[in-house]
Amino acid sequence: MTTKTDLLLSLLDGQPVIPVLKIDDVAHAAPLARALARGGLRVIEITLRTDAALDAIKAAATVPEAVVGAGTILNAHQFHQAVAAGSRFIVSPGLTPQLLDAASASPVPLLPGAVTSSEIMAAKEAGLDFLKFFPAEQSGGAAYLKALASPFAGIRFCPTGGIAANNARDYLSLPNVVCVGGSWSAPDALVKAGKWDEIEELAREAAKLKVV
Repeated sequence: MTTKTDLLLSLLDGQPVIPVLKIDDVAHAAPLARALARGGLRVIEITLRTDAALDAIKAAATVPEAVVGAGTILNAHQFHQAVAAGSRFIVSPGLTPQLLDAASASPVPLLPGAVTSSEIMAAKEAGLDFLKFFPAEQSGGAAYLKALASPFAGIRFCPTGGIAANNARDYLSLPNVVCVGGSWSAPDALVKAGKWDEIEELAREAAKLKVV
């Protein structure tokens, strides 16, 4: 899995924020991906939380400058569906043996969720050293992640959940955080109104947040 972790990190290429998107209208997918990429956030996560999600992934994947991943993947079937739709990485809130088997058999990297010490240790035993920390704020926030840095040296995280412009730096300043995930760069109201220029500007501001 280490090679796949390296692949995922190369896709991120220093991007501090991954937009986590819930798309209801497929027509919004491509222009949204373009706006975010123009603002400096080319790597995006489209969650499987709507009926339009898989088609939205297909549409966004046609944008050459975008790197599209799928989130809220809960099982192997969804993993394969998301890959078939064009996802270049897969994000899950957790890790199960079935999901691990699907990821092991696929060239597409998996970013699985882990919160407790036991979950992190299980992921490490499976060869995974880049993990999602979700829901971040509700699970102890930046202070909790800071406490994990010493016992789990070498494990890196992408925290999501309750993270916005006002607290993103709290996480990005930690040595074991690679990036954060959040939806603040693409608010639902702006997406539904098609205000791509405003979304581009929000993305530009988010892209300026750097890992210290």
